[in-house]
Amino acid sequence: MAGIGIKLNRIFEKRTIGAHLVGFGYSTMTTIAPMFLVIGSIVVMQLLLHYSQVSYYDRELFACTVLYTFIFSLLSASPFNAVLSRYLSDVIYNETYEDILPCFYVGLIVNLLLSSLIGIPFCIHEYVVGKVRFYYVLTGYLGYISLVMVFYSMLYLSICKDYGKISLFFLYGALLAIVLSLVLKYLFHWETTYSMLFSLAWGFLLTAALEMAIIRHYFRENSGRYRPVFQYLRKFWKLVFANFFYTLGLYIHNFVFWTTPLRMVLVNTFVCCQPYDMASCLAMFTNISASVIFIARTEMQFHERYKAYSEAVIGGRGSDIQICKQRMFRTLAEELMNLLRIQFIITVVVFLLCEIFLPRIGFGGLVMRIYPGLAAGYFILYLMYSTILYLYYFEDLNGSLLTALIFCLGTLLGAILGTNLQEIFFGIGPIVGALCGWTFAYFRLRWVERNMDIHVFCKGRILKKGNGVKPSSKVFSQVPNLKR
Repeated sequence: MAGIGIKLNRIFEKRTIGAHLVGFGYSTMTTIAPMFLVIGSIVVMQLLLHYSQVSYYDRELFACTVLYTFIFSLLSASPFNAVLSRYLSDVIYNETYEDILPCFYVGLIVNLLLSSLIGIPFCIHEYVVGKVRFYYVLTGYLGYISLVMVFYSMLYLSICKDYGKISLFFLYGALLAIVLSLVLKYLFHWETTYSMLFSLAWGFLLTAALEMAIIRHYFRENSGRYRPVFQYLRKFWKLVFANFFYTLGLYIHNFVFWTTPLRMVLVNTFVCCQPYDMASCLAMFTNISASVIFIARTEMQFHERYKAYSEAVIGGRGSDIQICKQRMFRTLAEELMNLLRIQFIITVVVFLLCEIFLPRIGFGGLVMRIYPGLAAGYFILYLMYSTILYLYYFEDLNGSLLTALIFCLGTLLGAILGTNLQEIFFGIGPIVGALCGWTFAYFRLRWVERNMDIHVFCKGRILKKGNGVKPSSKVFSQVPNLKR
């Protein structure tokens, strides 16, 4: 993440209101702009294609298809990203850039295989049981696979610090989707929802193709060393499950409410709970600024302290190492508290604006009664995720895995409890899960601080580890005394 930090430091060093606005805009563009571009393209297509005049069945089928495409592409792409990111970081550190393409191909194949195992049976069920048109099902699957490749390729561009190109490629995909939907609707007279779905799928495919093309442009040599990638997946399996449990925890409370009487079942295949899903989306947007704030603050403050500590470990005195360690953890605590304060103010302001204006544009009733609890839950959730990232910094695989698992299980149990409570308490699942995960992660960071010296200086081995016959434990033979 150092690329963002250098740019932000140059912007914020001017210390003016305009510089702060520019810095916030830049950090937003490089982090969450792709999501807003996709949402914006869907909204524009709905307005231009008169989406409100389409039948209720077609609107819900399109909405559920897009919802499932995003949720399950994130779930299927999430497990391996953390491990592959670590492998790429080690490759770049060792300057063996020819090993990046083998990693890219292995990760792509693994992701596509896992995604197909999830997507193909679902599409068969949608076509056979739901009686959905074959071309509609095939287009939805194309969008799903394309989005999987988009999320996967974003990992490599992020490692290359090329955040601007990620947003630019999403912009190209969004423009293609809008233009193509207009052509299909008004020139070829396709039905509205299928024109939108077809255009979105090809927009995702264009974004994925551009990302892969720029990756192949950056890295042209292929060492053919595929085995080390699989060894990393086996060695750091805890990262696989940590990332998966965290992503699953983001949606598991939605899955619980999909089993309640509030759910809607469409074509005997798609299941959703519209009021709860909409409230979840609003709660996420209420707290989404925490991601921008965390990246900006971490890049500008903590990363420099972490770098100074690493350099002291390599060639500094014992006193220098202790001073740098104290400064690093003091900065960590300060940044967590700053994130808490800033995000709390933003969340309160956005929450009040939503409560005032959303009912006037059609968002009211059950959605707004569920929204406050979920907003509080997502507020704690983003704070918890920042602690998980700090655990990643210190290579605490056990701590990150346990934090994600506690968060996922806590969210599940809390959501089950929430289904039996009043509507205002429906969002207790994310609150319970995020609070439990954050509490554990906080004390885990304190444990890491106390045991940092052991982790850094007592983890290595003098002899290289290998497989083979165990040597004899006999050190020497005592020579008997010889009488002369």
